[in-house]
Amino acid sequence: MASELLHASKLEAGYGRVQVLWGASLVVREHESVVLLGANGAGKTTLLKTLMGLIDPWRGDIHFLGQDITRLRTDRRVRAGLAYMSETGCFPGLSVQDNMRIGGQFTPAAELRRRMDELYATFPAIATRRRALASSLSGGQRKMLGIAKALAGSPRLLVMDEPSAGLSPLFVKEVIHILGRFRSQRLSLLVAEQNVRFLELADRVYTLEGGRIGFEGTVAAMHENDALRRAYFGLK
Repeated sequence: MASELLHASKLEAGYGRVQVLWGASLVVREHESVVLLGANGAGKTTLLKTLMGLIDPWRGDIHFLGQDITRLRTDRRVRAGLAYMSETGCFPGLSVQDNMRIGGQFTPAAELRRRMDELYATFPAIATRRRALASSLSGGQRKMLGIAKALAGSPRLLVMDEPSAGLSPLFVKEVIHILGRFRSQRLSLLVAEQNVRFLELADRVYTLEGGRIGFEGTVAAMHENDALRRAYFGLK
């Protein structure tokens, strides 16, 4: 079995006096794709922001590559190999090129140039718009830029919040295809989604309901659970 890359244990967190996470635990292993499945309001964004250090946990701990990062600053988590793609994905007021540079800001200049060339080759739709503002891109192009920006620093683990948000089914299919290509290059993924199509990428699945982890297992095991089949796949 592959070694653990990220291990979050019994996380509790929230905003002010409102608790959102209730003892949430999850693991992502090396070269593994994990989908965190849940409806709007389930706590997915709060969990991801806690993993990235954007929200301080009330209780629990987070380890990455065997190191305790529970209280580590976000920029140090990024330097360690964690990358985060929010639902918006990019900075609309900056150019495509500047978005990419921000994504790779901790990467040596020569290495970043090589990495950006590789990503432009992978995302030709944004390669021709390098000097254009991200706000001028279509929704699908912005999503591609968000992925490229997150990958510019060559992370060990890419954490993504609702990559399907605002996309047509056609672009959702394209995003899944692109992520599948990077998955085949042994990039680890943690994808928070409510769209079950992203289970195509999953080695394992967690469900999050009311800030609590419900199911953990494979997609096949999820299909075998009658209650989960009805809740997530609409099957009788």
